[in-house]
This record gives sequence, structure tokens and C-alpha cells, in this order.
Amino acid sequence: MDRKKIYNPSSNEHVNERKVFGGNPTGIFELNKIKYQWAYNLWDMMLNNTWFPKEVDMTGDVRDYKQLTPAEKNAYDKALSQLIFMDSLQTNNLIDNVNPYITSPEINLILVRQAFEEALHSQSYAVMVDSISSNTEEIYDMWRQDAQLKAKNDYIAQVYDELATGTPSEQDIVKAMFANQILEGIYFYSGFTFFYTLARSGKMLGSAQMIRFIQRDEVTHLLIFQNMINVTRKERPDLFTDELIKDVYEMFDRAVDLEISWGKYITQGHILGLTDQIIEDYIMYLADKRLTAVGLEKRYNREHPIKWVDNFSSFNDQKTNFFEGNVTNYSKGSLDLDDF
Repeated sequence: MDRKKIYNPSSNEHVNERKVFGGNPTGIFELNKIKYQWAYNLWDMMLNNTWFPKEVDMTGDVRDYKQLTPAEKNAYDKALSQLIFMDSLQTNNLIDNVNPYITSPEINLILVRQAFEEALHSQSYAVMVDSISSNTEEIYDMWRQDAQLKAKNDYIAQVYDELATGTPSEQDIVKAMFANQILEGIYFYSGFTFFYTLARSGKMLGSAQMIRFIQRDEVTHLLIFQNMINVTRKERPDLFTDELIKDVYEMFDRAVDLEISWGKYITQGHILGLTDQIIEDYIMYLADKRLTAVGLEKRYNREHPIKWVDNFSSFNDQKTNFFEGNVTNYSKGSLDLDDF
């Protein structure tokens, strides 16, 4: 697989010949001709959901943070440090490792928008850190200093490094899609839960509101890669070999193990509402949701153990939640549900 040409006047690729990857695009965004309508619908939705960190009032969190228990402060700082790493990684990954191989213009659009949103999330975390934490440098250096966090980050980054080194195969591209689905749909969702747990007890409500905005974006990011996987599986079933599916399940198993270990590590059994069993059940529940969304079988068969999280991840004027509702409920505009 070679990176696509950004200017390719010799191409005569028709709109119906477009591919998620492996196509021959001209480099011109002819957006009045769309093959993957779901991608263009997501583009509209992402534009409608535009927000900025300054919209969130963090003044109450300054007071609340000082009153957190040592265990809550430790977990808050570690959870925030993990999110900082993942959004930093994802911003660069999308631009440098993923989009150069994607040959559908409408999908290129939403990946560029996603990269912008990941960068916006990094700014959001900076606002949170600067507003409330007395140990700003420690939080930003934690990815180096904390052995457990570094081990987790090393594994996440390793998957993406396979695209950055050498010439990836078509199956490497598919694996990267699954890796992104895991990042967006398990690691991020798990990381957000701790902030909602504090909000449930009336603490750090500004942080929870910031996370709500971020998670609304992550819902669309998750849909991007789930749709890319499903379209590729339909158009290129030959790539979905038994060996690849085995590798995918192993990726999920590894991600689940890492995230469960991380969740237990940062909470240490001292965070009300997040027992070790709840953490384990919730991560496995998320993994099954992601697997079934791309036509694979459940692996863990766990029920949602903390449905109260749904109330904190949704906006007050909306009737469903991020975890169970369709993403279109969170757009400021309106889309047909069948578009996805």
C-alpha cells in the first residue's frame, strides 16, 4: 500500500469506483458527487457540534479539587494524563498514519475534522489542568514517569507505529481501523467514566461538562471507524480472513486486559461507585458493544453495570444517552437515522 497522491490528474476514477483505501483519487474534492453518504452526513453533524473549551465554567472545580480526597486527586490526575496522551497521539495518528492511505474524499473530510477535534480536546485538558491542578508539570510528565501508564501507552502506540514504518499491507490498514475503534470506543469511554463518577457525588461538575462535550465528539469518531470497517468488510471480504479476525479478537482481549488493569490501578478500590468488579464488567460490556457493531460475536457477555453513567454523559435537553442512543440525537442539526 502506497500513500495516495495529493495531485493526480491522470486519474479518471468515477465516483462509484471510489474505495475507502486502495483507490485512485484525483486529489480534487468533488463533494457534489458522494459515494459514502454516511461520511458526508457525519461531516455535517461534526460541524453542527462545534464547541470550544471556553464555553465550560471551571470556577467551581477550582474549589472542589482542593477538597478531593488524596485518592480522588490521584485518580483525577492519572485519568487526565491518560486522556492527554490519547488525544495527542490520535491527532498525529490521523494526519500522519491514517488519512494518507484513505482514498475516499468524503472520508478524508471527516478524518481531517476528527483531527481538529482531537486537538481541541487537548486544549480542553490544558484548560482543566491549568484551572485546577497544582502539579501541572507532573500531570504532563506522567506518561513518562508512571510505569503502568507508560506500558499501556506503549502498546497503544505500537499498533499505530506499524503504519508509520515501512509500507503497510491492506490488512494492516484494516487492523488500524480496529485499533482506532478500540481507542475511541473503549479507552476513551472508560477514561470518561471516572469524571462522571465524581460528578455523581456533586464534585468537579465543570470537568464532567467538559468531558460531555468531548464524548459527544468521540461518538462521531467511533462511528467513523465502525462505518469504515463495515464498508470495507462488504467491499473487500477477502481481507477479513480467519487469521485477521483472530488478530482482531486478540487486540480486543489485550485492550480489555490493559484497561481493566489501568482502571483498578488508578482507583485503588477507594473511589465510591467504581469497584474492581464494576470496572471489569464495564470494560467488557464496552468491548462487546464495539465487536457487535462491526458484525463480530460478543466475547465477554457482561451487562452494563453502571447505567447511571448515562445520565452524566448526556446533555440535559436530550432524552437518550451517549451509550445507548443513536449519535444523531446529539447533533444540533437533524439527520435521518437510516443515513448510518
